[in-house]
Amino acid sequence: MWDERFSGEGYFYGTEPARFVAAQAWRLAQGAQVLSVAEGEGRNAVRLAAQGLCIHALDGSAPALAKAQKLAAARGVSLSTEKADLARFIWPVAAYDAVFGVFIQFAPPALRSAIFRGMASALKPGGLLFLHGFSVRQLANASGGPKDAAQLWTLDLLRAAFPGWEIRHQADYDAVLAEGPGHSGKAALIDLVAVKPAR
Repeated sequence: MWDERFSGEGYFYGTEPARFVAAQAWRLAQGAQVLSVAEGEGRNAVRLAAQGLCIHALDGSAPALAKAQKLAAARGVSLSTEKADLARFIWPVAAYDAVFGVFIQFAPPALRSAIFRGMASALKPGGLLFLHGFSVRQLANASGGPKDAAQLWTLDLLRAAFPGWEIRHQADYDAVLAEGPGHSGKAALIDLVAVKPAR
């Protein structure tokens, strides 16, 4: 499905970053090591790389990663990309200053829990976790995302997945998306930025 979605000439979710990414990236210092999980066609990774961050982008779709590299070249930045099946991925330990998961809601609950554990593992102590996606309220909208409430988020769900983490930003809100044909129209969104405990 994803290879088919990403194999066209156009960018399914556009070439500009999610507003959450653009709004929150100030929290990261130049040169920070950043992992982007299920990055897709590169719109968020390219924006972060343009800020002087060192980006490693994971995705399960080779066509998506090829387009990410194409977008990076067009914008004059460099990315490291890796084709990865997140159901089998061996997560690194304490390797990154920040980890991003933006619209990663393809995952049913068991896989989501495994991905969240992996993201936590990959962060250095004191590192920043950035999550952005659709609220359960998104079921009322037609702007994208899964139609299964179990794959959508609440702030309670995210906070429970990272117990003891310091919350730097959290929000559950409505917005209008204009992110290519994939995300277009009124949307119910969730943001979370949290700090991995130092020990």
